[in-house]
Amino acid sequence: MPLYIGVMSGTSLDGLDIALIEQNPAIKLIATHYIPMPETLRTELLALCASGPDEIARSAIAQHNWVSLAAQGIHALLAQQDLKPQDIRAIGSHGQTIRHEPARGFTVQIGNPALLTELTGITVVSDFRSRDVAAGGQGAPLVPAFHEALFGESTGNRAVLNVGGFSNLSLIETGKPVAGFDCGPGNVLLDAWIHQQRGEHFDRDGQWAASGRVEPLLLNALLSDPFFETKGPKSTGREVFNLHWLTQHLGRLPAFAPQDIQATLLELTAKTVIESLQTAQPQTETLLVCGGGAHNAALMHRLAALLPATHVSSTSTYGVDPDWVEAMAFAWLAHCCLEGIAANRPSVTGARGLRILGAIYPA
Repeated sequence: MPLYIGVMSGTSLDGLDIALIEQNPAIKLIATHYIPMPETLRTELLALCASGPDEIARSAIAQHNWVSLAAQGIHALLAQQDLKPQDIRAIGSHGQTIRHEPARGFTVQIGNPALLTELTGITVVSDFRSRDVAAGGQGAPLVPAFHEALFGESTGNRAVLNVGGFSNLSLIETGKPVAGFDCGPGNVLLDAWIHQQRGEHFDRDGQWAASGRVEPLLLNALLSDPFFETKGPKSTGREVFNLHWLTQHLGRLPAFAPQDIQATLLELTAKTVIESLQTAQPQTETLLVCGGGAHNAALMHRLAALLPATHVSSTSTYGVDPDWVEAMAFAWLAHCCLEGIAANRPSVTGARGLRILGAIYPA
Protein backbone atom coordinates (compact mmCIF):
# COMPACT_ATOMS: atom_id res chain seq x y z
CA MET A 1 0.00 0.00 0.00
CA PRO A 2 2.19 2.87 -1.24
CA LEU A 3 2.02 6.07 0.78
CA TYR A 4 2.63 9.50 -0.72
CA ILE A 5 2.76 13.00 0.76
CA GLY A 6 1.55 16.05 -1.13
CA VAL A 7 2.70 19.57 -0.26
CA MET A 8 0.73 22.50 -1.65
CA SER A 9 1.22 26.22 -1.17
CA GLY A 10 -1.24 28.08 -3.36
CA THR A 11 -1.63 31.62 -4.61
CA SER A 12 -3.54 32.59 -1.46
CA LEU A 13 -0.27 32.15 0.47
CA ASP A 14 -2.09 31.44 3.72
CA GLY A 15 0.01 28.40 4.55
CA LEU A 16 1.24 24.95 3.55
CA ASP A 17 -1.22 22.09 3.14
CA ILE A 18 0.40 18.68 3.66
CA ALA A 19 -1.61 15.54 2.90
CA LEU A 20 -0.76 11.86 3.31
CA ILE A 21 -2.53 9.55 0.87
CA GLU A 22 -2.63 5.85 0.18
CA GLN A 23 -2.72 4.71 -3.45
CA ASN A 24 -3.98 1.14 -3.59
CA PRO A 25 -5.22 1.66 -6.35
CA ALA A 26 -8.01 3.91 -5.08
CA ILE A 27 -6.96 7.23 -3.57
CA LYS A 28 -7.48 7.45 0.17
CA LEU A 29 -6.69 10.43 2.39
CA ILE A 30 -4.95 9.16 5.54
CA ALA A 31 -3.85 12.28 7.43
CA THR A 32 -3.22 16.00 7.07
CA HIS A 33 -1.13 18.76 8.56
CA TYR A 34 -1.33 22.52 8.09
CA ILE A 35 1.33 25.14 8.78
CA PRO A 36 0.39 28.84 8.63
CA MET A 37 2.67 30.93 6.45
CA PRO A 38 4.89 33.23 8.56
CA GLU A 39 4.06 36.83 7.76
CA THR A 40 7.61 37.72 6.74
CA LEU A 41 7.78 34.81 4.29
CA ARG A 42 4.31 35.56 2.93
CA THR A 43 5.27 39.19 2.31
CA GLU A 44 8.48 38.20 0.53
CA LEU A 45 6.77 35.59 -1.66
CA LEU A 46 4.15 38.13 -2.67
CA ALA A 47 6.88 40.63 -3.52
CA LEU A 48 8.66 38.03 -5.67
CA CYS A 49 5.57 37.74 -7.86
CA ALA A 50 6.74 40.98 -9.51
CA SER A 51 10.14 42.17 -10.65
CA GLY A 52 12.31 43.79 -7.99
CA PRO A 53 15.88 44.36 -6.83
CA ASP A 54 18.17 41.38 -6.22
CA GLU A 55 15.30 39.00 -6.88
CA ILE A 56 17.48 35.98 -7.76
CA ALA A 57 19.18 35.97 -4.35
CA ARG A 58 15.91 36.85 -2.59
CA SER A 59 14.08 33.97 -4.27
CA ALA A 60 16.86 31.56 -3.27
CA ILE A 61 16.56 32.63 0.36
CA ALA A 62 12.75 32.54 0.24
CA GLN A 63 12.67 29.02 -1.16
CA HIS A 64 15.14 27.87 1.51
CA ASN A 65 12.74 29.20 4.15
CA TRP A 66 9.75 27.66 2.35
CA VAL A 67 11.45 24.24 2.24
CA SER A 68 12.43 24.43 5.91
CA LEU A 69 8.78 25.06 6.75
CA ALA A 70 7.62 22.19 4.52
CA ALA A 71 10.14 19.78 6.05
CA GLN A 72 9.02 20.79 9.54
CA GLY A 73 5.41 20.02 8.60
CA ILE A 74 6.29 16.69 6.97
CA HIS A 75 8.20 15.52 10.05
CA ALA A 76 5.26 16.56 12.25
CA LEU A 77 2.88 14.55 10.03
CA LEU A 78 5.15 11.49 10.16
CA ALA A 79 5.38 11.73 13.96
CA GLN A 80 1.61 12.11 14.20
CA GLN A 81 1.14 8.88 12.23
CA ASP A 82 4.10 7.01 13.80
CA LEU A 83 5.74 6.67 10.38
CA LYS A 84 9.37 6.77 9.29
CA PRO A 85 10.72 8.46 6.13
CA GLN A 86 11.28 5.06 4.53
CA ASP A 87 7.55 4.34 4.85
CA ILE A 88 6.79 7.08 2.31
CA ARG A 89 7.38 6.33 -1.35
CA ALA A 90 7.60 9.99 -2.39
CA ILE A 91 6.67 13.58 -1.66
CA GLY A 92 4.89 15.50 -4.40
CA SER A 93 5.91 19.11 -3.83
CA HIS A 94 4.22 21.82 -5.85
CA GLY A 95 6.46 24.58 -4.52
CA GLN A 96 5.33 28.20 -4.59
CA THR A 97 4.40 29.82 -7.88
CA ILE A 98 6.03 33.23 -8.26
CA ARG A 99 5.58 33.64 -12.04
CA HIS A 100 3.26 31.94 -14.49
CA GLU A 101 3.55 33.14 -18.08
CA PRO A 102 3.02 30.20 -20.43
CA ALA A 103 2.47 32.58 -23.38
CA ARG A 104 6.14 33.51 -22.93
CA GLY A 105 7.11 29.87 -22.45
CA PHE A 106 7.75 29.68 -18.72
CA THR A 107 6.30 29.01 -15.31
CA VAL A 108 8.30 29.32 -12.08
CA GLN A 109 7.63 27.46 -8.84
CA ILE A 110 10.30 27.83 -6.17
CA GLY A 111 10.76 25.11 -3.57
CA ASN A 112 14.30 23.62 -3.80
CA PRO A 113 13.33 19.92 -4.06
CA ALA A 114 16.96 18.83 -3.58
CA LEU A 115 17.00 20.46 -0.16
CA LEU A 116 13.58 19.01 0.70
CA THR A 117 14.95 15.54 -0.06
CA GLU A 118 17.94 16.19 2.19
CA LEU A 119 15.83 17.51 5.05
CA THR A 120 13.28 14.67 4.95
CA GLY A 121 15.19 11.63 3.65
CA ILE A 122 12.29 11.01 1.24
CA THR A 123 12.28 11.00 -2.57
CA VAL A 124 10.77 14.24 -3.87
CA VAL A 125 8.94 14.79 -7.14
CA SER A 126 8.60 18.44 -8.11
CA ASP A 127 8.46 20.87 -11.06
CA PHE A 128 5.23 19.39 -12.40
CA ARG A 129 4.24 22.25 -14.69
CA SER A 130 7.34 22.80 -16.81
CA ARG A 131 7.01 19.71 -19.02
CA ASP A 132 3.49 20.64 -20.05
CA VAL A 133 4.62 24.19 -20.90
CA ALA A 134 7.56 22.77 -22.86
CA ALA A 135 5.01 20.74 -24.86
CA GLY A 136 3.13 23.92 -25.76
CA GLY A 137 0.61 23.73 -22.93
CA GLN A 138 -0.50 26.15 -20.27
CA GLY A 139 1.02 24.12 -17.45
CA ALA A 140 -2.25 24.68 -15.59
CA PRO A 141 -4.61 23.64 -14.33
CA LEU A 142 -3.13 20.23 -13.50
CA VAL A 143 -5.84 19.06 -11.10
CA PRO A 144 -8.52 18.01 -13.65
CA ALA A 145 -6.90 14.58 -14.19
CA PHE A 146 -6.91 14.07 -10.43
CA HIS A 147 -10.48 15.29 -10.13
CA GLU A 148 -11.43 12.74 -12.79
CA ALA A 149 -9.62 9.97 -10.86
CA LEU A 150 -11.28 11.00 -7.60
CA PHE A 151 -14.81 11.92 -8.71
CA GLY A 152 -15.14 10.30 -12.14
CA GLU A 153 -16.92 7.07 -11.23
CA SER A 154 -20.44 8.52 -11.11
CA THR A 155 -22.47 9.01 -14.26
CA GLY A 156 -23.80 12.31 -15.57
CA ASN A 157 -22.24 15.70 -16.15
CA ARG A 158 -20.21 16.86 -13.20
CA ALA A 159 -17.87 19.77 -12.63
CA VAL A 160 -15.32 20.34 -9.90
CA LEU A 161 -14.58 23.94 -9.02
CA ASN A 162 -11.40 24.75 -7.15
CA VAL A 163 -11.48 28.23 -5.63
CA GLY A 164 -8.08 29.20 -4.30
CA GLY A 165 -6.36 32.43 -5.23
CA PHE A 166 -7.71 31.74 -8.71
CA SER A 167 -10.65 29.59 -9.75
CA ASN A 168 -10.49 26.66 -12.12
CA LEU A 169 -13.02 24.18 -13.40
CA SER A 170 -12.72 20.48 -14.20
CA LEU A 171 -15.49 19.22 -16.48
CA ILE A 172 -16.24 15.51 -16.15
CA GLU A 173 -18.67 13.96 -18.61
CA THR A 174 -19.13 10.22 -19.08
CA GLY A 175 -17.47 9.01 -22.26
CA LYS A 176 -15.50 12.21 -22.91
CA PRO A 177 -11.97 13.33 -21.99
CA VAL A 178 -11.89 15.55 -18.93
CA ALA A 179 -11.79 19.24 -19.79
CA GLY A 180 -10.85 22.22 -17.68
CA PHE A 181 -9.41 25.72 -17.50
CA ASP A 182 -8.88 28.70 -15.23
CA CYS A 183 -11.95 30.92 -14.92
CA GLY A 184 -10.28 34.00 -13.41
CA PRO A 185 -9.78 35.43 -9.92
CA GLY A 186 -10.97 33.28 -7.05
CA ASN A 187 -9.96 34.73 -3.70
CA VAL A 188 -6.95 36.74 -4.87
CA LEU A 189 -8.71 40.10 -5.29
CA LEU A 190 -11.05 39.54 -2.35
CA ASP A 191 -8.07 38.85 -0.11
CA ALA A 192 -6.00 41.75 -1.44
CA TRP A 193 -8.83 44.26 -1.05
CA ILE A 194 -9.80 43.29 2.49
CA HIS A 195 -6.14 43.28 3.49
CA GLN A 196 -5.64 46.77 2.14
CA GLN A 197 -8.84 48.13 3.67
CA ARG A 198 -9.07 46.26 6.96
CA GLY A 199 -5.73 44.55 7.55
CA GLU A 200 -7.32 41.08 7.38
CA HIS A 201 -5.97 38.27 5.22
CA PHE A 202 -9.38 36.99 4.07
CA ASP A 203 -13.09 37.69 4.29
CA ARG A 204 -14.36 35.06 6.71
CA ASP A 205 -17.54 33.43 5.35
CA GLY A 206 -17.76 36.32 2.87
CA GLN A 207 -19.33 38.43 5.64
CA TRP A 208 -17.86 41.74 4.52
CA ALA A 209 -18.85 41.11 0.91
CA ALA A 210 -22.36 40.20 2.07
CA SER A 211 -22.63 43.55 3.87
CA GLY A 212 -22.16 45.45 0.60
CA ARG A 213 -23.98 45.67 -2.70
CA VAL A 214 -22.80 44.87 -6.19
CA GLU A 215 -21.88 47.93 -8.27
CA PRO A 216 -22.85 47.13 -11.90
CA LEU A 217 -20.61 49.86 -13.33
CA LEU A 218 -17.55 48.39 -11.62
CA LEU A 219 -18.53 44.79 -12.37
CA ASN A 220 -18.91 45.49 -16.09
CA ALA A 221 -15.56 47.26 -16.15
CA LEU A 222 -13.84 44.29 -14.53
CA LEU A 223 -15.56 41.84 -16.83
CA SER A 224 -14.23 43.73 -19.86
CA ASP A 225 -10.75 42.26 -19.31
CA PRO A 226 -9.69 40.32 -22.45
CA PHE A 227 -8.98 37.18 -20.40
CA PHE A 228 -12.71 36.61 -19.92
CA GLU A 229 -13.29 36.64 -23.68
CA THR A 230 -10.83 33.83 -24.40
CA LYS A 231 -11.84 30.18 -24.49
CA GLY A 232 -9.88 27.33 -22.96
CA PRO A 233 -7.24 26.06 -22.77
CA LYS A 234 -6.30 29.04 -20.65
CA SER A 235 -4.67 29.83 -17.32
CA THR A 236 -3.91 32.98 -15.40
CA GLY A 237 -2.14 34.33 -12.33
CA ARG A 238 -1.07 37.37 -10.34
CA GLU A 239 0.65 38.71 -13.47
CA VAL A 240 -2.83 39.59 -14.77
CA PHE A 241 -5.15 39.94 -11.77
CA ASN A 242 -3.76 41.84 -8.81
CA LEU A 243 -4.43 44.86 -6.62
CA HIS A 244 -2.84 47.21 -9.16
CA TRP A 245 -5.23 45.89 -11.83
CA LEU A 246 -8.18 46.60 -9.51
CA THR A 247 -7.02 50.09 -8.51
CA GLN A 248 -6.52 51.03 -12.17
CA HIS A 249 -10.19 50.24 -12.81
CA LEU A 250 -11.28 52.05 -9.65
CA GLY A 251 -9.34 55.14 -10.69
CA ARG A 252 -11.45 55.47 -13.84
CA LEU A 253 -14.80 55.21 -12.03
CA PRO A 254 -16.75 57.11 -9.36
CA ALA A 255 -15.88 56.34 -5.73
CA PHE A 256 -17.58 53.28 -4.23
CA ALA A 257 -17.91 52.17 -0.62
CA PRO A 258 -15.20 49.62 0.29
CA GLN A 259 -17.73 46.94 1.22
CA ASP A 260 -19.50 47.44 -2.12
CA ILE A 261 -16.21 46.87 -3.93
CA GLN A 262 -15.81 43.65 -1.96
CA ALA A 263 -19.34 42.57 -2.90
CA THR A 264 -18.57 43.30 -6.55
CA LEU A 265 -15.35 41.28 -6.42
CA LEU A 266 -17.26 38.31 -5.03
CA GLU A 267 -19.80 38.69 -7.83
CA LEU A 268 -16.91 38.78 -10.33
CA THR A 269 -15.67 35.43 -9.04
CA ALA A 270 -19.15 33.89 -9.11
CA LYS A 271 -20.14 35.23 -12.54
CA THR A 272 -16.91 34.27 -14.30
CA VAL A 273 -17.23 30.73 -12.96
CA ILE A 274 -20.87 30.39 -13.95
CA GLU A 275 -20.46 31.92 -17.40
CA SER A 276 -17.49 29.66 -18.07
CA LEU A 277 -19.40 26.59 -16.91
CA GLN A 278 -22.57 27.38 -18.85
CA THR A 279 -20.55 27.93 -22.03
CA ALA A 280 -18.41 24.80 -21.74
CA GLN A 281 -20.85 22.33 -20.13
CA PRO A 282 -24.37 23.79 -20.04
CA GLN A 283 -26.07 20.63 -18.76
CA THR A 284 -24.00 20.29 -15.59
CA GLU A 285 -25.95 18.34 -12.98
CA THR A 286 -23.52 18.61 -10.04
CA LEU A 287 -20.95 21.26 -9.14
CA LEU A 288 -18.51 20.22 -6.41
CA VAL A 289 -16.51 23.03 -4.82
CA CYS A 290 -13.12 22.68 -3.13
CA GLY A 291 -10.39 25.04 -1.95
CA GLY A 292 -10.79 27.94 0.45
CA GLY A 293 -13.75 29.28 -1.49
CA ALA A 294 -15.84 26.33 -0.34
CA HIS A 295 -15.92 27.99 3.12
CA ASN A 296 -17.13 31.33 1.76
CA ALA A 297 -20.85 31.11 2.53
CA ALA A 298 -21.67 34.21 0.47
CA LEU A 299 -19.87 32.81 -2.58
CA MET A 300 -21.50 29.39 -2.25
CA HIS A 301 -24.91 31.08 -2.00
CA ARG A 302 -24.27 33.07 -5.17
CA LEU A 303 -23.09 30.01 -7.10
CA ALA A 304 -26.24 28.12 -6.10
CA ALA A 305 -28.46 31.10 -6.98
CA LEU A 306 -26.86 31.48 -10.41
CA LEU A 307 -27.17 27.73 -11.10
CA PRO A 308 -30.71 26.87 -9.97
CA ALA A 309 -30.84 23.64 -12.00
CA THR A 310 -27.48 22.35 -10.70
CA HIS A 311 -26.73 20.79 -7.32
CA VAL A 312 -23.97 22.91 -5.80
CA SER A 313 -22.09 21.56 -2.79
CA SER A 314 -18.69 21.15 -1.23
CA THR A 315 -16.62 18.08 -2.11
CA SER A 316 -17.29 17.01 1.48
CA THR A 317 -20.59 15.57 0.23
CA TYR A 318 -18.43 13.03 -1.64
CA GLY A 319 -16.40 12.36 1.49
CA VAL A 320 -13.42 14.54 0.52
CA ASP A 321 -12.52 17.54 2.69
CA PRO A 322 -12.38 20.58 0.37
CA ASP A 323 -9.29 21.94 2.13
CA TRP A 324 -7.10 18.99 1.13
CA VAL A 325 -8.00 18.23 -2.50
CA GLU A 326 -5.05 20.11 -4.01
CA ALA A 327 -2.44 18.68 -1.63
CA MET A 328 -3.86 15.22 -2.37
CA ALA A 329 -3.55 15.99 -6.07
CA PHE A 330 0.19 16.61 -5.86
CA ALA A 331 0.71 13.44 -3.87
CA TRP A 332 -1.12 11.63 -6.67
CA LEU A 333 0.95 13.41 -9.32
CA ALA A 334 4.10 12.09 -7.60
CA HIS A 335 2.63 8.59 -7.86
CA CYS A 336 1.92 9.10 -11.56
CA CYS A 337 5.47 10.31 -12.22
CA LEU A 338 7.11 7.34 -10.49
CA GLU A 339 4.77 4.92 -12.25
CA GLY A 340 5.36 6.49 -15.67
CA ILE A 341 1.74 7.60 -16.01
CA ALA A 342 0.98 10.71 -18.08
CA ALA A 343 -0.86 13.16 -15.84
CA ASN A 344 -1.45 16.21 -17.99
CA ARG A 345 -4.51 16.40 -20.21
CA PRO A 346 -4.10 18.09 -23.62
CA SER A 347 -7.86 18.78 -23.58
CA VAL A 348 -7.18 20.97 -20.52
CA THR A 349 -3.80 22.59 -21.09
CA GLY A 350 -3.49 22.53 -24.88
CA ALA A 351 -0.21 20.59 -24.78
CA ARG A 352 0.81 18.67 -27.91
CA GLY A 353 0.17 15.37 -26.19
CA LEU A 354 0.16 13.38 -22.98
CA ARG A 355 3.29 13.86 -20.86
CA ILE A 356 4.74 12.40 -17.66
CA LEU A 357 5.04 15.35 -15.29
CA GLY A 358 7.66 16.06 -12.65
CA ALA A 359 11.37 15.83 -11.91
CA ILE A 360 12.57 13.19 -9.44
CA TYR A 361 15.04 13.81 -6.61
CA PRO A 362 15.82 10.37 -5.14
CA ALA A 363 16.36 10.00 -1.40
